Amino acid sequence: MTGRKAAKERHVVLHTLRWEAGEIGRSVHRAFTVAGSERNTAVQSLKAAAAALLAWAVAGWWWEAPMALMAPWTALFLMHNTVYRSLLSALQQFVVVLVGTLLAAGAGVLTHNEMAAMALALPVTVLLGNYARFGSNGLYAPTAALFVLVYGSYTGADILHRLLETLLGAVIGIGVNALVLPPVHTRRVTQLREQLPHSCGDLLHHVADELAADYDQEQARRWYGSAQRLTDVVTELREARRWSAESYRINPARRLRRVPPEPPAAWDFVWDQVTEHTARTMRTLTETAVRPPLPAEARDALAALLRAAGDTCLLDDHLREDGRRDDARTHEARRALARASAAHRRLTAAARTGRGLTSTTGGVIADTRRLLSALLRVADPDAAFDPQLSDQRETPEPACH
Repeated sequence: MTGRKAAKERHVVLHTLRWEAGEIGRSVHRAFTVAGSERNTAVQSLKAAAAALLAWAVAGWWWEAPMALMAPWTALFLMHNTVYRSLLSALQQFVVVLVGTLLAAGAGVLTHNEMAAMALALPVTVLLGNYARFGSNGLYAPTAALFVLVYGSYTGADILHRLLETLLGAVIGIGVNALVLPPVHTRRVTQLREQLPHSCGDLLHHVADELAADYDQEQARRWYGSAQRLTDVVTELREARRWSAESYRINPARRLRRVPPEPPAAWDFVWDQVTEHTARTMRTLTETAVRPPLPAEARDALAALLRAAGDTCLLDDHLREDGRRDDARTHEARRALARASAAHRRLTAAARTGRGLTSTTGGVIADTRRLLSALLRVADPDAAFDPQLSDQRETPEPACH
């Protein structure tokens, strides 16, 4: 039994290693063949190594500085994903290195003992390193203090050399990041803004198809899980936009790069509403699977509503290269939304003429009304909200049965 268990563990380890090797190979292949995150990571890594080598060549080989390690060390860790972030980190790192060096030097002068100086300097520098304003760069305060005390180099000349070499590494690191293929992050924004309408439309179509037959709570939970992931895509899109905007700050290549047209800021807000109301609708459908179900006529109307709503999502008109909208596409989106509105009226009528308006059917009617109100801005961003879709008084207060 023990031998069989060991053989199984070896099989799992070998399988994991093969999988990991395969993933590494695929990442390397994508880095050479496709413009994406793998290539960006490879470029930034090679730039970091080049910056460190250049800093060592200047500080250690040409200048022969006594603390030459500080220059490549600083240059290596300033290769961030944006030029602005590199500059900000350089300022933070220089401040913490300066403070850590001065605190360690002061402790060394006071105690003339390495262990006692560490006992004085390290608690203060570690606390300073945890100061939120410094972020991850706060770690360099106790590190700089350790360098000073371990090497016993805290004379005025030593401190000056250490700071000059840190400054040299910062200048080289920022310079390499800004002048050699400076990073610009717009691709992820483009991918996500194309993914969101298609994923939302596909989900609504999938739910509409499965509503044609009887569904259970497990199916409805899967729909709700998929809808929740759509709200995560909106959050990811906001983060990608932040990185895109930051990558153009203090970037000498910003005028040389061609920026793809982006929807206005209101676009994100509209899709935040669409995904939120889609998730609410799916959550309500999990309740209809265990409570009194929707009447057959109401279920058919709801399926037609979600299918038309999915069509509206798929017809979302992104800004084209010339910044103009596609009138034909906008017209089709309006027609799809009109079909969805007609299906919503049939859903309301069917729910009332069936077993009465229950808490679950009333919830579905209210949630889909809000979804259509949000989709109105997808079909026509310049349109005002339709009172017939947004007025809460259209549906009476549901009576629980």
